[in-house]
Amino acid sequence: MLDKQNLHVSTYCEMNTNKKDIRKRIEQWKAAGAIMEKQRRDRILNANCRQAIEALDDAFESALLHTPPRRMSGLVEQQAWFSKLNR
Repeated sequence: MLDKQNLHVSTYCEMNTNKKDIRKRIEQWKAAGAIMEKQRRDRILNANCRQAIEALDDAFESALLHTPPRRMSGLVEQQAWFSKLNR
């Protein structure tokens, strides 16, 4: 038996959601996902790379000035992890 007094309201509402409503919501997200993916792809295809590089140039230069170079690339450590995984 479900103790409704101790059950969180949102959990109770979720448990009573109609399967038809759930399917409808899934279909809505599928349609929205396709639209959002098309918008994302269009933005990428129509991006102005020159403007993007110019917009980020100051941030890149600042990072170069304020971040010391690493002594190691991490490749040696990565290869050690891969070696351990193969054992």
